[in-house]
Amino acid sequence: MFRNLRIHIFIYYLLTVSAFLMTLHYLLAVARVENMFLLSLVMVCLVTLGGVMISKLSIDPLEEHVSNLQNLSKETLHELNLPTSTIITNVQMLQKNSTDEKERKRLARIENACKMLLERYNELDYMIKTQSLQIVEEAFDLDVLVASRVDFLKSVYPHVEFILDLEKTPLVTDKIGLAKAIDNIIDNGVKYSPKSNKIEIKITDFTLSIKDYGCGMDEVQLLRIFDNYYQCNKNMQGFGIGLGMVKRFCDRQEIALNFKSAPDQGTSVTLTFKSNQEGKKCKQKTC
Repeated sequence: MFRNLRIHIFIYYLLTVSAFLMTLHYLLAVARVENMFLLSLVMVCLVTLGGVMISKLSIDPLEEHVSNLQNLSKETLHELNLPTSTIITNVQMLQKNSTDEKERKRLARIENACKMLLERYNELDYMIKTQSLQIVEEAFDLDVLVASRVDFLKSVYPHVEFILDLEKTPLVTDKIGLAKAIDNIIDNGVKYSPKSNKIEIKITDFTLSIKDYGCGMDEVQLLRIFDNYYQCNKNMQGFGIGLGMVKRFCDRQEIALNFKSAPDQGTSVTLTFKSNQEGKKCKQKTC
């Protein structure tokens, strides 16, 4: 990146200086401008314009690069928040006097949290690959992926009842990114459902639906759910960037993302895999 930036700045600097000298030569030798004030004004304007363009050429890519690094670190921190909290909670619980059976259960929870940290590490590797624009698509079954994510999240949310209705659905897309999106949506559903312990997940016709029965959102809140750092409830843990990550992933993979919600009635999130759906229709027509 920086090598190309240096080359671009050097080339633009040569062009700018050449244009400046040719303009000066034209004004003095060809046009024979004798008004020094006008000549000085033209030169100042050219120098200012050249300075602005060079600064823009050099600063904009750096700002973009720094912004990408900041987003990467914040999103990684967001993903590490949940397992870290789990480990801390269980370590505190182990410090209390308890029976051996409870200690074994808490050690199992710590083990699950460590597995989550390992997954976050793998996701960090995935994010670095996506930053470098490497293609990470693969073929897999959506129903199998959802079932595996639910099995994993049951250890994190043992009080939650997951109701599954999963139709076999083969996909070709970014599997790790989709798993992260599913985890974030379910995590939000549990987080904003303090009085409910039920999450319904359904797959049909290349559409994944995740419904909770939590506090829900009004129309004003729905308009801001994808804004970074926005949280409907400021008392909730987290950074408010989870749904923003989900939205960027869906846009990148051309997945239709839709939210339906109402206060005190819960939220329903649907992901429609349009490209895979269209591919299936094309195959059926061919047959």
